[in-house]
Amino acid sequence: MEQQVEHLKQRLKQQEKLASLGMLSAGIAHEIQNPLNFVINFSKLSSKLLADLTEIVEDNEDNISEEDREEIDDIVADLKENMAKIVEHGERAIDIIHGILLVSRGKDGEFIPTDICRVVKEYVWLSYHAMRANHKDFNVAIHEDYQAGMPMVMVIPQDLSRAVLNLMNNACYATWKKAQSATDDYKAEIDIKVTATNDEVIISVTDNGVGMSDEVKAKLFDNFFTTKPVGQGTGLGMGIIRDIVETRHHGKLVFESEENKYTTFTIHLPLRTK
Repeated sequence: MEQQVEHLKQRLKQQEKLASLGMLSAGIAHEIQNPLNFVINFSKLSSKLLADLTEIVEDNEDNISEEDREEIDDIVADLKENMAKIVEHGERAIDIIHGILLVSRGKDGEFIPTDICRVVKEYVWLSYHAMRANHKDFNVAIHEDYQAGMPMVMVIPQDLSRAVLNLMNNACYATWKKAQSATDDYKAEIDIKVTATNDEVIISVTDNGVGMSDEVKAKLFDNFFTTKPVGQGTGLGMGIIRDIVETRHHGKLVFESEENKYTTFTIHLPLRTK
């Protein structure tokens, strides 16, 4: 009992830190959005000016040597490519910020029309980069399969993103842990798949990491049970995921695993569009 109370105290401290971090992240995201918009807009304006400059060069090509014209064309082509990349990655950053703001501003328990594929993709890569930041030797091949043309689905985005993040964190850790003792021919891989049927959305995360023994499977959803070292896991993550999926979204969470081979977690959510 004393151990459980201590675990709960630590969990509360973590929740307070996460709440503060969430507010800070939302504020930073909001502030970054304005300069990013300037970057994108001025890049588009510069592309237009570059097009105008190209027209001027073409109108005066009789006064330009062939060698100079080739050099000008090469420079213009490089500038156009650079401008396109600035716009592309700027808009990508804006999309990420919108996702953060959507999650941070959502009311507790509020169902919002959500692009499931977008949420899954954002938090899959957020987990990957977080793992890379904490473990410099970590790397994994991520294979993504998102069904095209999926409708907006009514979910609680901040909860769903938390579930995806936790599953991806576990998958990353499982492959990293296996890589510590595996032979050189081991290639860490994680497969992400999002599909929809007539009545449900299916999200699956599969890794070829350490897998789970029968003992771990039996205790997987027990409070405070974790296979991670002390200080790296609270043992509450899987229970939170199941609560998010089954209690809050009335879905289903299932898993399959074979020790030292693979683990697959699959989320089934009702396909609610309104």
